[in-house]
Amino acid sequence: MQPEVIHTGETVKAVEAGHTAADHAHIADVAQLRESTWLSGVVRSQPFWVSVALLALIIVMSATEPSFASADNVANITRNFAPFGIMALGMTIVIITGGIDLSVGSVMGLVSIVAGLFLTWEYPWYVAFGMGFLVGMLCGAVNGFFVAYVGMPSFVVTLGMLAMARSLAVVLSANQMLYKFGPDAPTVKAIGQFKWPLREASGGWAPEWMPEFSGHFWIMLVLGGILGAVFIFSAWARHLYAIGGNENAARLTGVPVNRIKWQAYVFCSFCAALAALLQLGYNGSAINAMGAGYELRVIAATVIGGADLLGGAGGAFGAIIGSALLEVIRNALLMAGIDSNWQGAFVGAFIVLAVLLGMQSGGKSIFANLWERLKTGK
Repeated sequence: MQPEVIHTGETVKAVEAGHTAADHAHIADVAQLRESTWLSGVVRSQPFWVSVALLALIIVMSATEPSFASADNVANITRNFAPFGIMALGMTIVIITGGIDLSVGSVMGLVSIVAGLFLTWEYPWYVAFGMGFLVGMLCGAVNGFFVAYVGMPSFVVTLGMLAMARSLAVVLSANQMLYKFGPDAPTVKAIGQFKWPLREASGGWAPEWMPEFSGHFWIMLVLGGILGAVFIFSAWARHLYAIGGNENAARLTGVPVNRIKWQAYVFCSFCAALAALLQLGYNGSAINAMGAGYELRVIAATVIGGADLLGGAGGAFGAIIGSALLEVIRNALLMAGIDSNWQGAFVGAFIVLAVLLGMQSGGKSIFANLWERLKTGK
């Protein structure tokens, strides 16, 4: 016998209201969960805490040393760290795959000399820059070939390229500075010394309190924005993370591991070449010592920004913010009258701290576990 069903308007409305309320409650719970997950992800990310440290350092230095926050000093800081930020973007790609590139500084020196030679031979600036990019990317292609296709350790391959590229730079330049750039010298300097916005005293519109940001800085931001979009939306970036997380599993799922690893090293050298050409234009000369020792600072900026030396983690924002933090530390030491030789000690300490923050304990970072304990009071 079927139970009797009473179809009244009040009952139907009550049932519909009940379903509607339940649905709304479910949607609200999901939205709250997503918001909580997003916020937790931000708070637990290493770039977030590096940004907090950077902001705190800026506030302290601005309060204790008024000239630190001056427009000229801000412009100086952003110009100085931009080449490192550009190279750190390329290094991030390599480190995500589980590799490392020690040759970026020497590639800078070789690119600078090659471009400088073509300028002294009075070739157009775009030919000289094109040859610089070509040589730089060729170095990356060689690195990538031996790492991806031959299977050699990236440390060994790029260490060898570090020595070879620097030696070639010395031989090609005859160990001399190149500065007679021919008829295109003004164009090269204009590219390297470009600033925007210009202040009123320089014929621009910006007020005196606004920094004149260098072209290096704007190029770094544009490149970082493009790379950030690639990380979010492209399958290529997902393949990078897959390779760094588990190369064998990525290969079994059909990821073209060798090709992507080769591309990573080519892109890293491209970034080194770009930074070298910008520095060439800014300095107005080419020296074979350009970039000497830069590899340590670039790797430090990348690791401090959240890249995992074991692979599988890293991002564009972290690379830039890590580079900025190192330059602000250097500038702050000079402003405080501390010997600049202490910079290495601070950089080393931050590398150890960055690795410590990225260490896992129970599936979560040590810092994330500490944060959760503080929230729960346990």
